[in-house]
Amino acid sequence: MEISNKEKEYHHESHMVYSCQYHVIFCPKYRRSVLKDGIDLRLKELIMEKQDEYQYKILEMEVMPDHVHLLIDINPKCGVYHVVNQIKGYSSFVLRNEFPELKRKLPTLWTHSKFISSVGAVTLEVVKKYIEEQKGV
Repeated sequence: MEISNKEKEYHHESHMVYSCQYHVIFCPKYRRSVLKDGIDLRLKELIMEKQDEYQYKILEMEVMPDHVHLLIDINPKCGVYHVVNQIKGYSSFVLRNEFPELKRKLPTLWTHSKFISSVGAVTLEVVKKYIEEQKGV
């Protein structure tokens, strides 16, 4: 499994240059410790295989028994909320079919909740100062 190891990367598209990274955390229903015994490895594979289709790139990922951490780079046209829901929906469908014990233990694999925080190379104060100083240029 190859995860990007680069510095901040800028993506170029027609009429847009972007760099949007997010720290995302989501949990199984009732925060049950079910992401183990091969389910964790399969989840990582599923998340990695949808990168092109869902237009994201995994920069870092860790699957704990009761939650998932992603550092993800997402095209802003797709939207982080939408992409995370796609990942959760696809992975739930496949994992619940491949690991029937998940259906017995949980009514759904994931909670509706998620934590999403933007990640930047500079602080909010640096960006504010840069914008303020543009009038003088």
